[in-house]
Amino acid sequence: MSVPRCEALNTTRSFMVIAGEPSGDLLAAELVRALGATPAGAGATFFGAGGPRMAEAGVELAFDMTEHAVVGLWEVLKNYGKFRRLFHQLLDLACARRPEALICVDFSGFNRRFAHALRERARTLPGWNPRIIQYVSPQVWASRAGRARQMARDFDLLLAIFPFEKAWYAEHAPAMRVEFVGHPLCDRFREHQSNSTNKAARPLVVLLPGSRRGELKRHLPVLLPAARQMAAGHPATFRIILPTAALAEVARVEAKDFPFIEIQIGGLADTLAQARLALASTGTVTMECAYFGVPTVTLYKTSWSTYQIARRIIKVSSLTMPNLLAGEPVFPEFIQDDATSDSIARAALDLLNHPDRRERIRAQLADLLKTLGGPGASQRGAESIVRLLASSPALRK
Repeated sequence: MSVPRCEALNTTRSFMVIAGEPSGDLLAAELVRALGATPAGAGATFFGAGGPRMAEAGVELAFDMTEHAVVGLWEVLKNYGKFRRLFHQLLDLACARRPEALICVDFSGFNRRFAHALRERARTLPGWNPRIIQYVSPQVWASRAGRARQMARDFDLLLAIFPFEKAWYAEHAPAMRVEFVGHPLCDRFREHQSNSTNKAARPLVVLLPGSRRGELKRHLPVLLPAARQMAAGHPATFRIILPTAALAEVARVEAKDFPFIEIQIGGLADTLAQARLALASTGTVTMECAYFGVPTVTLYKTSWSTYQIARRIIKVSSLTMPNLLAGEPVFPEFIQDDATSDSIARAALDLLNHPDRRERIRAQLADLLKTLGGPGASQRGAESIVRLLASSPALRK
């Protein structure tokens, strides 16, 4: 593929930002705003690919990457041609505009390869040496630890959001520059307070099946019957929370025979602040449940092929981040064949019927939150990027 002809570089500081999922879109938007608020970032331009939150923050999007989020080996293979086209479109865009820095936000499979390709391509373009930053560590500490050394060659800086990650990289990839900036949820939900004394006669149970269409298709057929079993054993209000209207429409089709279950778009924080219990896909949302002190039963199901590969390479004891941070199974977790409606309903009813167990979980979560760095994660991330650019600026003509 030919490289676009590059004219003289702009003097305006510019950043390319790539995020591929709703959670990364929000993280990127928060970081972009924080960067724009620094003296070094004032007047900077931001472009790349992401979602509506990034667009609202002022990022010029080549396309909405969040519309293409998939999970699992089979899903990636089915969409290989599309991702290859988007990949090279972004690579050509980077070469044409030559930003001072590339900020990769989560979306590790795509972004890791993109960072490597951009590093290689930049070597063919005299006068340009972009700094490359990864925001949120890929879970190389859970599987394929050897990839950390490749990351050290391609990334100039890793912004970590979990406290154990800096020490892990120091052991496995000591050349990697890693800074722990804290978890952004400490800022995001500061104005929301958990109602730990919620004594409503009908407790609120929140269903969080995931943020991708494939996750809804696999998780709702388990969660919906579980909710029905729970309703028979413990009167409650059941509510599915989803980030987009498109996903809500998928849920309405899946839940057509479960009219007692409400479906809501957005408003996760306000809902978790009032929730007695959650049933959630393992992933980012489990940290949000932890922040609000909501006892949660977690699950994850994927394709047979993806699971067979994952079970052979994953080296951690749990897929639920609060469990990993606590070093013990704070949240009951059910993976693949263990994730049945019966098992989830039993675990959930056990928590609903035993307030002492819920309070013990709340205490564990409170201790966990103290390790997350406190407010200011996005600002600390922005300051780390500014320091990087000041210490090793991109070469200019």
